[in-house]
Amino acid sequence: MWPPAALLATLGAVPEVLEVELTRRGVVSILGRRIVDVERTDALAVGPGVDAAVVGATIEKMSRRDKLLVVQTDHADVGLHLGMTGRLLLDDVDPLGRLAYGSRNEHAKWDRWVVALDDGRRLRLHDPRRLGRVWLDPDPESLGPDALTLTRGELAAALAGRTAPVKAVLLDQRRIAGLGNLLVDEFLWRAGLDPRRPGGAVTADEVAALQRIIRRRLPVMLRRGGSHTGTLSPAFRAVGGACSRCDAVMARTVVGGRTTWWCPGHQR
Repeated sequence: MWPPAALLATLGAVPEVLEVELTRRGVVSILGRRIVDVERTDALAVGPGVDAAVVGATIEKMSRRDKLLVVQTDHADVGLHLGMTGRLLLDDVDPLGRLAYGSRNEHAKWDRWVVALDDGRRLRLHDPRRLGRVWLDPDPESLGPDALTLTRGELAAALAGRTAPVKAVLLDQRRIAGLGNLLVDEFLWRAGLDPRRPGGAVTADEVAALQRIIRRRLPVMLRRGGSHTGTLSPAFRAVGGACSRCDAVMARTVVGGRTTWWCPGHQR
């Protein structure tokens, strides 16, 4: 299997579902365009057969599931994962502006995959950390239900019987697809749920409240520009401080292998 599932499973931080959806919306002008050449390719980032499959292909659709972008062409489907700080650029235009937590380096040497389109533009996977991946025949169905359309029943099923911390369950892309570290901390803080509590110990009423928060807050943060626009933003996480809900001192710990900010005062 390429890319290795174990590698993709480690890329649960950023970009999150919102950044990937904003990227998809920002590059829809490539639909109907033909790929005339592959100008640059990195053998670590780009899987076997991709370059040969896309030259001469017309881009028919750009879809998203979780943090996975699927470029559907009349020759083949191509999966694209941005890794942790990768960006998909059209020439020098970034649909996200700049990642709040990403590199400020725009040098072309960090381009991992560049394809030339028949209208003269170039689609660039720009990724200084070299964790983005491009591969043929992606399998979106291996992922859990998408966070942007998550139902109460889907969330309940993901948490049911789980002894792992609720935060770890929400970060598992096979359970819920698209949530990363920033979003999970934000939603558990708003729901008043201790991120360390076993997933199966979340009550039915708490599941309902958490699902409402996820469905309501994701569109708000999408309009604002991404996962970094919550109360527990990267700027807050850099310095910490008091909880804006109860004035307790926010705690920083590790849950499920991830740095976690939460409030001991109201998260139970």
